[in-house]
Amino acid sequence: MTIFKEALGASERINLSPASTSYTMFLFLVVMLLSPTINAQPGPDHEEESFGHYTPNAGFRVVNTDKGTLNFKLFTYLRYLNQLGLDTSYTNAFGETIAIDRRQDMQVNKVNMTFNGWIMSPKFRYLFYVWTNNTAQGQSAQVVVAGNLQYAFNDHITIGGGINALPGVRSTEGNFPFWNAVDNRMGADEFFRPSYTTGIWAKGAVTKKLRYQVMLGNNLSQLGIDAGQLDAGFNTLSAALTFFPTTGEFGLNSNFGDFENHEKMATRIGAHYSHSNEDKQGVPTTEAFENVAIRLSDGSVIFTPDLFGPGIQVNNATYQMISFDGGVKYRGFALEGEYYFRRINNLEGNGIATLNFDKLLDNGFQVQASGMIIDKSLQCYATYSKINGEYGDPDDIRLGLNWFPWHNHVVRWNVEFIHANRIPVGGLSLPFPVGGNGNIVYSNLLVNF
Repeated sequence: MTIFKEALGASERINLSPASTSYTMFLFLVVMLLSPTINAQPGPDHEEESFGHYTPNAGFRVVNTDKGTLNFKLFTYLRYLNQLGLDTSYTNAFGETIAIDRRQDMQVNKVNMTFNGWIMSPKFRYLFYVWTNNTAQGQSAQVVVAGNLQYAFNDHITIGGGINALPGVRSTEGNFPFWNAVDNRMGADEFFRPSYTTGIWAKGAVTKKLRYQVMLGNNLSQLGIDAGQLDAGFNTLSAALTFFPTTGEFGLNSNFGDFENHEKMATRIGAHYSHSNEDKQGVPTTEAFENVAIRLSDGSVIFTPDLFGPGIQVNNATYQMISFDGGVKYRGFALEGEYYFRRINNLEGNGIATLNFDKLLDNGFQVQASGMIIDKSLQCYATYSKINGEYGDPDDIRLGLNWFPWHNHVVRWNVEFIHANRIPVGGLSLPFPVGGNGNIVYSNLLVNF
């Protein structure tokens, strides 16, 4: 602090010009920034002080009091993407040819800063975050500030409210980002799943090996949708029931792959159900932040005007979807799969009476096989997913590698090859575009601490 006093004293004795004043203020700020570092330099008999506590994948504990806690966590990744192996266009089931903007670029794809902890009681918990989709800068919901509040009564019931993922498939149960691929799903999972919305939910353990989640929300995907676009139904329901028959668990947050190297065979069986009445205003646009919309298996959004013929417009529809998943993990190897069945009915709108159908039925599945080549260090995986739809039968194949340089989930380098066959989903934040047909190569450097 002696430096600051001398500097300020000198400035008072001299009649400074505006330019020299700016220069003096600049020097003052530099000294202010450097002085804590200078004063904190450890001497020969001085140990460097530290504060806070760090838990891998849970972040830093920065506040710890009898009235509450505050943790800070960061998730981000760099992505190199090469889509030049894709066709330059695709033709949908209605004969319309659509151009594909093939990409080759480097992006800081997403940044997620999370703040969580408890207030007044360890049972009353909060989670708030800032989540960016940097590939869609300037578009709706490019930056999302959201969160939720929860109260844990006991192991059997926790009640929450706010923004959360509808638990309609395994990947929306809360295991993100502990997937084989980095921040994107297989084609079938992305096609059938619900997304994030605002609502209320309950979750907990029925027994030591049986758990449940149930959520009531606004719609299938609220990101990119304002309150005025939502209908007044508040009738989106999603639920999951998971059973772990052998070990009572399935890894960290029931993750994909066997990074934990189970010495005893771990197994899981899951069942999911989702129901929602959707309208054309409450569905995200094609490039929205979380690109979830009700699509046909050729990639067409069912609310597109004149999609089924001139003058025909679907304004409302009911979405129902069930999925069943199962998996086994043993000594670094994992085999996991999921089956989906979706029904779209109760179609309403202009010209609907002229259609020769009253419902749309689709089903599909995905399979993922993975193995730790080097324990806690190098993993390989292969996946396949397929959609059996009324407007096409797309599929995709993937081969990938994950390297964990610090032998934990905090830092991961990933490289993956995708062969896409007319994949009906996509977006700027995903490695594949809607209708993509051909080969994709991409690589990610992920940090999750």
